[in-house]
Amino acid sequence: MPKWYIEPGILSLFEMARQVSRPRITCKDIEDLSIPTEIADSLCSCGGIEGLVDRIPSDDLFIEMRGWYQACADPVRLKILSLLMVQPLCVCVIKSVVKMADSKLSYHLTILKKAGMIEGYQQGNYIIYQITQDAKCFMEEELRRFGRNKR
Repeated sequence: MPKWYIEPGILSLFEMARQVSRPRITCKDIEDLSIPTEIADSLCSCGGIEGLVDRIPSDDLFIEMRGWYQACADPVRLKILSLLMVQPLCVCVIKSVVKMADSKLSYHLTILKKAGMIEGYQQGNYIIYQITQDAKCFMEEELRRFGRNKR
């Protein structure tokens, strides 16, 4: 099995990445791993274990994704996001659609705000909520993926 080599200048980049993200498995060569030949060859072509790890998103992104999925784990919050995809709305309109007490609605809106999925701005005596652009893209993709754009 082929051994892989890292240029000395590249090694410092790997060291910096290790300090930022979780500890990585150090693999001096692929022969140390008990894996099928085709996996070893493929792994070697992408730079070994470190090359593989470098291709996955950052831990920060996974944490943000977890927050979004947790925020979307309640049907009420999904309904609120769907409403805000149509247009920005004040709390009184959202409340009339989801039919819940102010305190419960406030709880759900706070979760969505903390996740960065909605934002509110003051307009006179009202707070107008709108979905963020990233959350709108996320919801459009999820609705498309689940094929439930229909009522």
